[in-house]
Amino acid sequence: RSAQPVPPRRRMAAEDEAELSLLECRVCFERYGPGRERRPRNLPCGHVLCQGCVWALGGPERRRLECPFCRRACSSAETSDCLPLLQLLEVVGPDGGSVSSALGKSGGGAAGPAPAGLGLRQVLGGWGSLVNPTGVAVCRRSGRLVVAHDGKKRIHVFSPSGFCLQRFGERGEAANDIKYPLDVTVTLDGHVVVTDGGDRSVKAFDGEGRGVLAVREGFCLPWGLDATPESEVILTDSEAGALYRLTADFKNRKLKKCQMIWSQLMSPRGVAVSQTSGAVAVIEHLKAQGRNNSSTRVKIFSAEMDLVSQMDSFGLNLVFPSKIYTTAVAFDKEGRVIVTDVCSQAVICLGKPEEFPIFNPLISHGLSFPVGLTHMANNSLVVLDSGDHSVKIYSS
Repeated sequence: RSAQPVPPRRRMAAEDEAELSLLECRVCFERYGPGRERRPRNLPCGHVLCQGCVWALGGPERRRLECPFCRRACSSAETSDCLPLLQLLEVVGPDGGSVSSALGKSGGGAAGPAPAGLGLRQVLGGWGSLVNPTGVAVCRRSGRLVVAHDGKKRIHVFSPSGFCLQRFGERGEAANDIKYPLDVTVTLDGHVVVTDGGDRSVKAFDGEGRGVLAVREGFCLPWGLDATPESEVILTDSEAGALYRLTADFKNRKLKKCQMIWSQLMSPRGVAVSQTSGAVAVIEHLKAQGRNNSSTRVKIFSAEMDLVSQMDSFGLNLVFPSKIYTTAVAFDKEGRVIVTDVCSQAVICLGKPEEFPIFNPLISHGLSFPVGLTHMANNSLVVLDSGDHSVKIYSS
């Protein structure tokens, strides 16, 4: 019997139901929100509940609770914010707009054809291996991929062929434990550097996963980071609106300098450093009143930290007739700026800074909620997709 096409009304109803399931706690059926009780929280098993239900299930002392879906036990202290859902709520807006309208969808149309340039070569991780991943980076020398996520061991290291080589970065309260990883990078000499939103620090680990340095320089909320060709680290502080340069001797566990190199940014998060020119790209998250008005802006600085160019969502919308909300940025080896867009579920090349605003979609299908991006030495593009907890590698 041949498959029959799904009527548009039924398809839209199914999408509305899926959207409702995504944005509502499946225990109390209240809509998630950024506030205290409705804030979405990850359990160690990967299921998500609102903070109010976590407290209720934990009892009066709020110590132990059992996941209502898989029955795995944990403590309230082991839960953490579900960053992908919080980012999606930012895009949707504070007054309850729909996911479909916020992401610029027209009601279930089919995805466009695959671009001729890049094809999906490999998928790593997935549900059960990675839990709500937040950052991805590549070691320029070894080609190893490093992913930060919300599992028990927060850092996973994959070989270039896709095997999981190592897991480290325990969840816990010790000085070198990782409480809430937001992003990750790898220096040229192989040190893994992580921003930890849990205790507002930057932590570095050697090739064996041993903690070598924890930097706490009065950061408000360290978020994105990327390593320079000189193994320095460029870091954004989202709450302080600042950009820092960290210089350290990781091998000897010494911080040499922590210098603020730019201030008065608007909630900077994602950051990337060109390995050829030293240029720096930063994504700002702009707040606005009203429904679905949150937007983003990409700023490009020269290696000397002069502002070269910038492009906000409004300017990009003049080129592309849909809302664009960028979550991650990278440079390719020719110095072109590449961004992820959660609205079109795509990866877009914006061209070189002096060419803005070129608009060239590189990947327009197969992504759910892209939040991380990096470029490999062999010209492959690595996308971190928190929608299905995976790392996707594309090549020409």
